[in-house]
Amino acid sequence: MSNCSETLELTPLDKVSSEQLLSNPGGIKTLLARIYNTMPVEDFCYRPNGGFNSRGWGGVGGILMTTFYTDESFRSDGTGIGPVSNSYWPYDDIREVNLFFESLDKVKETMRDDEYLRLQSEAHFIRAYIYFGLAKRYGGVPLIDMVLDGDYVPGSNNENLYIPRSTEKAAWEFILDECDLAIENLPENVSSENGKYRASKWAAYGLKSRAALFAASVAKYWGEASLVGEAVDQGLVGMSASDAASFYGECISASQAIIDNSGKSLYMPDPSNPQEAAKNYYDLFLTDNNEIIFKKGFLDGTTVSNQGHSFDIYYNPAQTNPGFHKFGRFNPTLDIVDLYEDYTDDGTGESAKIVTREDGNEDYVIPNPINLDVNLPFKKYSSLSEPFENKDARLLGSIIVPGSVWKSVKIIIQGGLIGTDGSKLIYSDGSAVGQDGNTYYSFGGEGLTNYSGFRGLGQSDDANYTSSGFLIKKYLQEAVNVIGQNESSSTDWIDIRLAEIYLNYAEAIVESGEGDVAKAANFINALRKRAGHTDVVPATLENVLKERRVELAFEGYRYWDLVRRREFHVLFNQTRRKALVPIIDLREAQPKFIFVRANNYNEENAGGRTFQTYMYYLAIPGRSTNNLVENPQY
Repeated sequence: MSNCSETLELTPLDKVSSEQLLSNPGGIKTLLARIYNTMPVEDFCYRPNGGFNSRGWGGVGGILMTTFYTDESFRSDGTGIGPVSNSYWPYDDIREVNLFFESLDKVKETMRDDEYLRLQSEAHFIRAYIYFGLAKRYGGVPLIDMVLDGDYVPGSNNENLYIPRSTEKAAWEFILDECDLAIENLPENVSSENGKYRASKWAAYGLKSRAALFAASVAKYWGEASLVGEAVDQGLVGMSASDAASFYGECISASQAIIDNSGKSLYMPDPSNPQEAAKNYYDLFLTDNNEIIFKKGFLDGTTVSNQGHSFDIYYNPAQTNPGFHKFGRFNPTLDIVDLYEDYTDDGTGESAKIVTREDGNEDYVIPNPINLDVNLPFKKYSSLSEPFENKDARLLGSIIVPGSVWKSVKIIIQGGLIGTDGSKLIYSDGSAVGQDGNTYYSFGGEGLTNYSGFRGLGQSDDANYTSSGFLIKKYLQEAVNVIGQNESSSTDWIDIRLAEIYLNYAEAIVESGEGDVAKAANFINALRKRAGHTDVVPATLENVLKERRVELAFEGYRYWDLVRRREFHVLFNQTRRKALVPIIDLREAQPKFIFVRANNYNEENAGGRTFQTYMYYLAIPGRSTNNLVENPQY
């Protein structure tokens, strides 16, 4: 047994201890790579109900994305509305970052000064990003910027380790200070070896722009959904409207630094026509280009474990699914489709709703199309794709609409038919013969692989067909055929790009009433020009916010925009998100299509979706041991 004991005490020869790892620059860089991976980037692998870097099939909940909580989209089998519920509380990650700082100082003498300063600044960037993830969920949180291991005293109550929550204002100020520390010594240009996966000076400015705008909005709009309780009394959540001005100023200056000095430019800013603009916008998210400021990379997870994502297999249309048993789950709403303009270009910037009626009434909604009055004055179209012609290029660059050609396949999205005698077959499988003697199918095709919409409504496990009338296109790879296996996608996630900075700048200018409004308008119109528009619109708050929605759709911004601007509880109050249901009408000698505005099937059955004001902040985790003040109404 003594020999056995001696064997167990031997140091493993195939591993290194933490002390060995952190005693040299190579080990320090290994730790840096690890803490990069702890950043709360809300990418392809973020699940609002499951956390970050979530991979593998976890039932239908495993394909939930933040956008599904908003008016942009929902999952085909339905998605609730509420707070992100993954209880993000990354103090173990913060400890690793603080340990990195401590370890870096120990090996400082073995490194070049510029190398040391860059690594230090990268850690400040990561720590700012982690605290940003905390502050936007909880408000004020404990601010810990050192390793506390040495402060632990065995046998004592260790009261010194119970770090109280900061005020919300102090949390935002800490994040901006960390960004400034990162900016000091980060390189302006990252090496070609690392691409845009490591933080640059402009990435830190970009994070500062984003965080400052968030803080400014919370301060300005706190009164729109003010809360009460101990956390409010102590300033742990909420800020004064007077705090907004300084945060807007920080956003403007950080954005301006990127715009004036980074050399970044919009991808393909001068299309010759809307068709080219749509292709350019789609390509933006699949290429490495000069608009990108910071991104997260992925590898093929079928060959390198836990390094890929599954966007292509979960979200391809039914007609082009790569062989996985779940697909077609990402359904953009009619709400967002209606927001896009056409090319009237009269300087008003007004949205152009999809035209469905001859009488101009586009404010109607059919709660359940099964009960459709077929004699309403619907506009009749010759094809599925006709209603979407002449719409803003960003629509067709972001969304697969009915009749789109995708992977050389015409995508059939149809919810029913009207027989020659006026009878209806809607939301159920079947067929009828038209006046021309041909057989037509309610879902647009015969067989499960010949159409992509409205089958399986109300089901959970087999809801592989859009229930909104639309499917996602942005970030899907048309030219690449992935295998039907988890993690088979390797598309990069673009986390910060110049378009966001333009929009942050413009919103901060308009909201604060300070700065160059003409310049803000120029940036908005540059985005519109890139989308094929030829007019010039003013930088009003309405125009800025609309441009933000259509330019950044499905990229993860909308949820947090509704939170920071305190619009969620107003927008979602027993709300039913909308679908557009194409129906073929066989009463014509040559069949035509009508398009019906309807409540989404799942939303109607659920009685709508409601966001409560207390949901603007999450409940504080671990209160039984950390003694922290709870957020209101939990």
